[in-house]
Amino acid sequence: MIIAATLAIFCAMILAISRAFMGPTLYDRILAVNSLGTKTVLLIALLGFVMGRPEFLDIAIVYALINFISVIAVLRYSDSNQFKENSSENEPIGKER
Repeated sequence: MIIAATLAIFCAMILAISRAFMGPTLYDRILAVNSLGTKTVLLIALLGFVMGRPEFLDIAIVYALINFISVIAVLRYSDSNQFKENSSENEPIGKER
């Protein structure tokens, strides 16, 4: 049963990685990376349960907090002009239409 859960988490992680690389927009990629972080937290907690090491749950919680803060930081940074998508590739960033 635990092997099936581990394999399911790995499959979900592979799907999240593929979405992170193929995502059509920046926000799809950020969401995929956030999902990958969540699956990693689940995997760490599952490994802690299997190995009989309850301190892995503490590591998983710290990783979840780091994942949350980093996603918020990337979303804040993505509001800057560097990540803005232009409708025309020849038009410089910041130029009025």
